[in-house]
Amino acid sequence: MRTLRTPRTARTPLRRGVVAAAALPLLIGALASCGYGSQAEAKDEKADVTADGKKLSASEVRIGYFPNLTHATALVGLQEGLIQRELGGTTVKPQAFNAGPSEIEALNGGSLDIGFIGPSPSINGYVKSKGTNLRIISGSASGGVKLVVNPDKIKTLDDLKGKKIATPQKGNTQDVAFLNWIAEKGWKVDPESGKGDVSVVRTDNKVTPDAFKQGSIDGAWVPEPTASKLVSDGAAVLLDETDLWPEKKFVITNVIVSQKFLKEHPDVVEAVLRGTVKTNEWIHANQDKAKASANAKLAAEGGKPLDAKVIDPAWPSFSVTDDPLAATLKTQADYAVKAKLIEQPDLTGIYDLTLLNKVLKAAGKSEVSDAGLGVK
Repeated sequence: MRTLRTPRTARTPLRRGVVAAAALPLLIGALASCGYGSQAEAKDEKADVTADGKKLSASEVRIGYFPNLTHATALVGLQEGLIQRELGGTTVKPQAFNAGPSEIEALNGGSLDIGFIGPSPSINGYVKSKGTNLRIISGSASGGVKLVVNPDKIKTLDDLKGKKIATPQKGNTQDVAFLNWIAEKGWKVDPESGKGDVSVVRTDNKVTPDAFKQGSIDGAWVPEPTASKLVSDGAAVLLDETDLWPEKKFVITNVIVSQKFLKEHPDVVEAVLRGTVKTNEWIHANQDKAKASANAKLAAEGGKPLDAKVIDPAWPSFSVTDDPLAATLKTQADYAVKAKLIEQPDLTGIYDLTLLNKVLKAAGKSEVSDAGLGVK
């Protein structure tokens, strides 16, 4: 993989510019996650029930996710039956989405119970509903986002000025992060049109590789596997967003639940969390098998698996985690306010980690923090 070195002097101030947790008010309806695949494709999974076939308080649980490597917990957990196994006779009904607003809309409309989703739509969905629609109940993934560029046109971060750089969608997690990174550089870009010192071109991840090959964009700030797909087409990594964070960790995917479903079916939510915790443990212990499993699930969604030259470099660039990394979400929101992107949001109660910490404690693992943003 071709990699351009980021100047050391560029890194320290940039870590504060990565604001992925909250979008501009004018973008609030345009949030998206960062995946591949068709929108809201519902499918039944084979029920791998427990010996007694015991059902919990709900006969089924509808789980949303994106066919994207940073949703590996969902991909592997569903593919291997690890989530279903914890649910006994309660059937998993998976739904694949490709946009944050559509998943939030499904949750709000009562057609989705639990979802894997990025921080930006989580935050904005919560704020827009005045704290009534969802809770973040677990982490899922950290990292997996890169700025990749045409190395013939862009060799340093300063070379981005005047270039055309793609993000997945106006107001999505990567788009907001890039807009604020630009602001940290002292450059100006209109967030609505994307025009300015850098042209921010909102392009669906499925289209971005072709746009790059055709020369209509000079690079992209995107998640995996899009970043590695671009590298396989001749791009070079100019910046890994992980390097912008003090501990090299930041939330890219978390797990949300409808507050109504959480209240009515806490036993089902707890079972799902047992499944996600066991899935993450299995992924860490079986990296090659987990990579193959995730690729098999992606193939089922998109019709073909990722090529080895794409998935092999993409897989180690992110990590699955039970920890929602709440402090990084809070930091992201604080810097969004400081950059005058949003008014100060009230995020109190966005987290409810009670069931997750119960599961973690039972498994002999350390409990995780809600950074003061939990249910009071």
